[in-house]
Amino acid sequence: MLLSPADRAGSTGSSGGVLTVDLGAIQRNYRRLVAQAGGAAVAGVVKADAYGLGVERVAPALLEAGCRTFFVAHLTEALALRPLLPDGAELFVLNGLLPGDERLCAESGIRPVLNSLEQVAAWSALGLSLGRRLPAAIQVDSGMSRVGLAPQEVEALASDPARLAGVETVLVMSHLACADEPDHPANAAQLAAFETLAARLPAARRSLANSAGLFLDARFRFDLARPGIALYGGAPNAVRPNPMEPVVRLEARVIQTREVPARAGIGYGFSVVADRPMRLATLSVGYADGWLRSASNRGAVAFQGRRLPIVGRVSMDSIIVEAGEAALAPGDLVDLIGPEASLDAAAEAAGTISYEILTALGHRYERRYLSANKGDRP
Repeated sequence: MLLSPADRAGSTGSSGGVLTVDLGAIQRNYRRLVAQAGGAAVAGVVKADAYGLGVERVAPALLEAGCRTFFVAHLTEALALRPLLPDGAELFVLNGLLPGDERLCAESGIRPVLNSLEQVAAWSALGLSLGRRLPAAIQVDSGMSRVGLAPQEVEALASDPARLAGVETVLVMSHLACADEPDHPANAAQLAAFETLAARLPAARRSLANSAGLFLDARFRFDLARPGIALYGGAPNAVRPNPMEPVVRLEARVIQTREVPARAGIGYGFSVVADRPMRLATLSVGYADGWLRSASNRGAVAFQGRRLPIVGRVSMDSIIVEAGEAALAPGDLVDLIGPEASLDAAAEAAGTISYEILTALGHRYERRYLSANKGDRP
């Protein structure tokens, strides 16, 4: 469970804010997704430092929950993660490999996601030079126009199997562009395209569903699902209530409070001018900590059941809120994200998505990790 007020009162106070990550909640979310997958395997997407939450803590928690397949974006991420995983765990690099990185990837027991004929050729050539077929995933572009083999490139592989002579195809995958909108026609179109393209490639496990895709119908699940944001408590889509458990609590420390008269300018540019006498509180978190400047004059924080609106522009190291009658004092912690200020609400107020909120979190917070079995750790 997340820290109680008594637990939080014991934090050091040397940082401007406290970021609490509930590893037990991540594990429960993983098991919830396994149940949703209906027999398909479920991987853990831990790119971008596990969405900003600390891959060195998150990956072992997922392992403990039964996860054995992991995805990151870059080879550098995979090289850092590989020592934390057992030999039997699969680790894939979603962006594939840059020219010259093939041997390091193979020697490290990492599996690239091959997104182009050039990547296929380089990986196959290395396999042939080593006298063995090297495992890899092949990604096809089913309509997102981002990465993956285009239909004509898939056909080139299908018509010339020798191109894959040095490759052991262990996974064929694609990515959904609109799964967070369950009724979007692109979902059915991408499903059909993926099935057609995958049928032209060597027999292997198939993977299409991301977090949102897991909550579409069973046709999208195939053999392996790749949830990301849902593991970390984000809503898989905006249409239905969020079925995932909150993972993050983000708190900012009060620097000072003040009374200002009517017509006082507030913050940079005086984007707000007090229309009455106001009581304000300045919090020690700003855009350098990942609290986005787009949240200026939007959204709110929470303290003891009270909603405290953000007033003025978000600064590099601070934000100002209207404190009203809240019994705030320097050193108190208020919730930016927490039981009364959800991750998705914070994202909406900043005009963005939960992914950006999490991955933007800076490194100045005091970080605390809660485990289902071991309590809280700094």
